[in-house]
Amino acid sequence: MKALVVFFCLSLAMRYSTCVPKQRRTFPEDFIFGVSTASYQIEGAWNLDGKGENIWDYLTHNHVEAIADLSNGDIAADSYHNYLRDVEMLRELGVNAYRFSLSWSRILPTGFANYINKAAIDYYNNLINELLKYNIKPVVTLYHWDLPQKLQELGGFGNPLIADWFEDYARVAFQYFGDRVKFWITINEPKEICLDGYGSTAKAPMLNESGIGEYICAKNLIIAHAKAYHAYSNDFKATQGGVCGITFSVSSAQPLTSSEEDAIALEIHNQGEWAIYSDPIYSKEGGFPKEFSERIALKSLQQGYPRSRLPAYTEEEKDFVRGTSDFFGVNHYSGSLVSAVTSNNFVVPSFNDDVGVSYYTPEEWPRSVSSWLTQMPNSLNITLTRLRDRYDNPEIYITENGWSTYQGLNDDTRVNYMRAAWESALDALDAGINLKGYMAWSLMDNFEWREGYSERFGLYEVDFEDPARTRTPRKSAFVYKQLISTREVDHDYDPDYQSIMTINDS
Repeated sequence: MKALVVFFCLSLAMRYSTCVPKQRRTFPEDFIFGVSTASYQIEGAWNLDGKGENIWDYLTHNHVEAIADLSNGDIAADSYHNYLRDVEMLRELGVNAYRFSLSWSRILPTGFANYINKAAIDYYNNLINELLKYNIKPVVTLYHWDLPQKLQELGGFGNPLIADWFEDYARVAFQYFGDRVKFWITINEPKEICLDGYGSTAKAPMLNESGIGEYICAKNLIIAHAKAYHAYSNDFKATQGGVCGITFSVSSAQPLTSSEEDAIALEIHNQGEWAIYSDPIYSKEGGFPKEFSERIALKSLQQGYPRSRLPAYTEEEKDFVRGTSDFFGVNHYSGSLVSAVTSNNFVVPSFNDDVGVSYYTPEEWPRSVSSWLTQMPNSLNITLTRLRDRYDNPEIYITENGWSTYQGLNDDTRVNYMRAAWESALDALDAGINLKGYMAWSLMDNFEWREGYSERFGLYEVDFEDPARTRTPRKSAFVYKQLISTREVDHDYDPDYQSIMTINDS
């Protein structure tokens, strides 16, 4: 009954919109629309049914002060018990894809493949089967930041053996789910894993091995990805018929001025922010970006190190990694202007000192409630154009794009941001960029890492005070449904909240 009520409400809001788009541009019929989530952020059930501890369990339980509102993901949106409702929400929106991640420590409680947790296999099988019942494509991420704590204690992505451990885990996932899952993402956002988790304290495991840890992680992580890709390509793809790739966070950036110095600063920024992870896979040369590598090598010698802090790929490793992705996954949110002029007040050694640029965001750019998230004009198209030019127009999926607000259903700032992003995506399609899909972040409010529940990214609001974790669609949910249904961006469409029935448990 609840699903029918919500579906009726969403349909009703669309039916009574009489405005005609000012410009008729449509997304292709085969363009994929979806939404994204991540296991630790929504599942809860942190220690139920045999699940092992992961690095976010460990951090939130042992360093509660690290989280802005002193919260944790022990229950979160409780999707472990509410996955049927989650699928109802996907049906209400009308999406044809759902990107979610598997919990490594739920499937392999010790991190190793010697013991597979049947309860976890059952949970993900039930979710996958429910999605397929309604023709919703499962887009499955193997790793979204929640490493088993036991593996972290052995060095995590600082240990080169992580590549073997990750391949073992990936093979389990392919074996148990690959007959139905045809779209795999190995790793979500290498930069945030390595720079934030190993080179600073922004994310778990908060190692803060500045200027060294992030680079060791970068190489080990990409080799781990390549091992998982080869495992799928060699042993599963022929019978299962899916695709396998990786997702990067790629913010937009433009030079602050037209000077040659700022143009160089922009290139170094791009190499350090994302190409350090994507060049080994997508560039013809392979390995880390040339100019950024040379800069770190020189700085390392000047700082007294006997060798570069950035470990180089061997020729054999370059060959092993190059080409290991069937598509380019893009998580895009924000942007900035880049300048070569800096205050030079950077920690030494550090990634920021190695890049050596400064960033500006004009006051007129809209700002979210997240300190890092601003709305740069046409930023998505700028980003996609840059990837097209650098990597010879690869097949691209936008695997995350979203905006943060506080609580409340009338989220006009999110609506404005999303419409601008959709227009930017249409600009990219008009320019011949090989863009195949768009997935909004996020289906519902979740545990937003170190910000806890103080920032909300959901198309659906979650009542975290309610034991049932009630989900209610925001205005943005109706607007996204309207886009998916018509495949056009209608800036005049405005759902009337007076006519939307209240969702209840009847």
